[in-house]
Amino acid sequence: MLTFLARRLLLIVPTLWVVATVTFFLIRLAPGGPFRSEREIPPLARAQILHQYGLDRPLPEQYGRFLGNAARLDFGVSYKYPTRTVREILFEAFPVSAELGGWALLFAVLLGVPLGVLAATRQNGVADVGAMSLALAGISIPNFVLGPALVLLLSLSFYVLPPALWHGPASRVLPVATLAVAYLAYIARLTRAGMLEVLRQDYIRTARAKGLSEARVVFKHALKLGVLPVVSFLGPAAARIVMGSIVVETIFAVPGLGRYLVNAAFNRDYTLVLGGVLFYALLLIVLNLLVDVAYTFLDPRVEMS
Repeated sequence: MLTFLARRLLLIVPTLWVVATVTFFLIRLAPGGPFRSEREIPPLARAQILHQYGLDRPLPEQYGRFLGNAARLDFGVSYKYPTRTVREILFEAFPVSAELGGWALLFAVLLGVPLGVLAATRQNGVADVGAMSLALAGISIPNFVLGPALVLLLSLSFYVLPPALWHGPASRVLPVATLAVAYLAYIARLTRAGMLEVLRQDYIRTARAKGLSEARVVFKHALKLGVLPVVSFLGPAAARIVMGSIVVETIFAVPGLGRYLVNAAFNRDYTLVLGGVLFYALLLIVLNLLVDVAYTFLDPRVEMS
């Protein structure tokens, strides 16, 4: 285990370097720039701005400075928000996205796993068809349709929940539900597939032959291995959901990180894009590492390599 962790930790540096390099050159080669707008900037003022941010220097020199600053976790100031550094924006917006994504993922797991288990134990029955039909609907309905529909129904028709903003527990219900539905559906389908495979194993037949109750067979013996596909899904899913959904954050005016990153990409805010991408990449690496470690506890047959 220690050797595996050491090897994976050492790979973080070259992985982040590749991500940083590809992102740096892609965003620089993209059409447009951070200081181009519909209103033309005087050439002298434009030259002063480019010099201030070091954008008039050769591209290899800019790349070298970027790598040196990134190694110190210093991405500079945002071009769109010149009074704030990228690090300040990340640390301010990430907790909001983390809370939104954390509640959504918890909600998806707590409902998706039991729904998948129910469907697997009632294969081809009414419960199975109903559960998978709901899961299919959850996957098929996009966030930009589900979110406004929930606002129209629960906020503007019945006045049960606030339609937007991020103040108090009640304001979190609609964005969390909107973000969680698709992940709940995926988790339910993965749980069903994993449980169906495990329930056909010989050791499950042996447990039933010994006279164990069906509930004990399912929840003590089958569920531990049946949720392995869900565990694999949770690593990248947690990274995606924690970073927040731009659609959900826009619909409900949630001040999360997703909105910043998308606006930064549209405005060619190089520093904020690079800082956000590297932050996201590091988060994804760490979460996948935790998933790999969790595998060894759920299934001792899995060897770290």
